[in-house]
Amino acid sequence: MKERSIKDPVHGSITVPKAMQRLLDLQEVQRLRHIRQLGFSYLVYPGANHTRFEHSLGAMHLASKIASHLSLTDEESMLVTASALLHDIGHGPYSHAIELLIEEELGKSHAYIEPLLNDSVLNDSLCALDLDSTEVNAMISGTHHLSEIIHGDLDVDRMDYLLRDAHYTGVPYGTVDCERLIHSMRLSDNRLLLEESGIHAAESLLIARTLMRPSVYFHHVSRIAEKMFQHAIWCAMRTGIQKAAVFARQDDAACMQILLSSSNQIVTTLAQRLYSRNLYKRALYVRKDDLYNHEWGTQRYLTERKYADIIAETAGVSSEQVLVDIPPFPGNMQMNVLVQQRSSVIPLEELSPLITTLNETRRSQWRLGVYAPPEVSEKVTAAAREIFHCKQPTKQERLL
Repeated sequence: MKERSIKDPVHGSITVPKAMQRLLDLQEVQRLRHIRQLGFSYLVYPGANHTRFEHSLGAMHLASKIASHLSLTDEESMLVTASALLHDIGHGPYSHAIELLIEEELGKSHAYIEPLLNDSVLNDSLCALDLDSTEVNAMISGTHHLSEIIHGDLDVDRMDYLLRDAHYTGVPYGTVDCERLIHSMRLSDNRLLLEESGIHAAESLLIARTLMRPSVYFHHVSRIAEKMFQHAIWCAMRTGIQKAAVFARQDDAACMQILLSSSNQIVTTLAQRLYSRNLYKRALYVRKDDLYNHEWGTQRYLTERKYADIIAETAGVSSEQVLVDIPPFPGNMQMNVLVQQRSSVIPLEELSPLITTLNETRRSQWRLGVYAPPEVSEKVTAAAREIFHCKQPTKQERLL
């Protein structure tokens, strides 16, 4: 078996060593071809049809470059590149779209892949490469001494998805100087350090993450579609159509087909609206400063449904016509990155004044959303403002 070369629009030519091809052809990896990287962002950016498979290849490619730059042993290099390739096999349909539900139902996120790694076929493939599934799991979960390469603040996961998402959406904010970042990394006492020459490249990654949030990752149309999808899944689970664990292992098309063929009218209506891009609209979209002291529970989805039911009753509309979106409020973006400056090792946060500014920017980007069909949006707006005790919008805000 020869090396395989795959043309990639982001990184150019990606070489898959013959030893790695057995993993590449696994069903768990090939399944990622059918899961959109950006969920429902294709409804905003028509080009955003790239998949978790492409991203996994890109992460593997960058991990291989870091392994080579750090002069890792052959065994370490194989562990790092294999872990990068497998890091997303736990994703459900439309990537993060139902992760909130799955976490609340099963108590596990997409990063929990230990059962998949212990599957006989996948485990046999790892053994054939002299890889231990326990070590691979430690790499992906962030507990291995080399895991910062794929599970850190400047990891190959972030590098690839920022570049790839910017490329496919056409949004020019995901610029990351990967080459400079990689060549500025070094290992010291089993810890990944950044040389001083890489500070600006690290800052470019932070800026890209901050600018991509409102433009792509938290674009209101994507959020609306995601909430419609979540509610369809929630109704399907509550009426016994399918269990959370089964939904979590579907790909996009299979999951959507289950919803479209459901016997539950609410489920099929929401799925059909998504399929034809007949989406709900914003009835309320407010900053945290526009809300009077609200505390959200730990079970976010159930909290959102509780508020949706109250708003629907107040507005005199049916419950499924109101969707509430309460994203987690951004905490401080802390960079657990150490910079080698001459003979000293200094946290990046002490050397980069940008981090404080970017944290303030991230907090200012947060929005609480309430979504409803256009025909009832005015009623829902009035009810939502009453329930959430919103401050009255200024004239300028009404024009936005």
